[in-house]
Amino acid sequence: MSQTVYIIVGPTAVGKTAYAIKLAQQLDTEIISADARQCYAQLNFGVARPSDEELNLVPHHFIASHSIHETVNAVVFEKYALAKAASILNTKKDLVMVGGTGLYIKAFCEGLDEIPAIDAAIRSSILQQYNEKGIEWLQQQVSQQDPVFWEQAEKQNPQRLMRALEVKLGSGESIISFQQKNTTVRPFKIVLVGLQLPREEVYNRINQRVNTMLDMGLEEEVLSLKPFFHLNALQTVGYKEWEPYFKGEITKQRVVELIQQNTRQYAKRQITWFKKNPLIRWVSSEDDFFEPGKSG
Repeated sequence: MSQTVYIIVGPTAVGKTAYAIKLAQQLDTEIISADARQCYAQLNFGVARPSDEELNLVPHHFIASHSIHETVNAVVFEKYALAKAASILNTKKDLVMVGGTGLYIKAFCEGLDEIPAIDAAIRSSILQQYNEKGIEWLQQQVSQQDPVFWEQAEKQNPQRLMRALEVKLGSGESIISFQQKNTTVRPFKIVLVGLQLPREEVYNRINQRVNTMLDMGLEEEVLSLKPFFHLNALQTVGYKEWEPYFKGEITKQRVVELIQQNTRQYAKRQITWFKKNPLIRWVSSEDDFFEPGKSG
């Protein structure tokens, strides 16, 4: 029987970590995280990294594995995860992957489109202008420069918008034009399991999680990273909202509200992304535990 990678997906705060640990213990295997933020060693509370206790229950990979000073993207993840999967599957029958970064999971399952290398100065310039002028400027630039991409873009996702803009400015072509390649066949079976809860419950969990992050020391963590706000890794929910607070422009309560709001919007984008995939088997994260042996 072929080896299988079970990939647990779903929106943030739905319970993926606990679910994946339970499944990995059942299968006597290890976990590869597919989270674009938990891989950074310097980011902890703001990215809801699994606790030390959880990490000790099952070996995890791509958690605190990279520095915020490194470039980490879907290309990097695909290479890392495939190599790690091959290593684990040398001794294990199965493997568990868990995460909410849809593009990383797509890269692992299908491979990535070949996009030419873009001059780092272009990315740097876009990031600087985004930091100065905000997402409205970024949205306007993408809609003007790449209207084809803009029609299907995640319009509230600055990372995706900046990537599309840099590809257009650097290559002269829409990022859409590079998304035509055939799916790569992997040497293992892939089973996709999606966790779902009523959206209102997910939003309530998000709001509570942000409050817990504050209690655990999120403000102190972000303050220690203040010199690195210009880095791409810090342009993310849970961190970027603090900059105006440290400048005395907004209150801490407003920071909390913004993190909660932006995280809810992120969860909505995750749900939209994963719901487009007909191969995902959706289960309740509370009651309907997935049984590998019953998978088709």
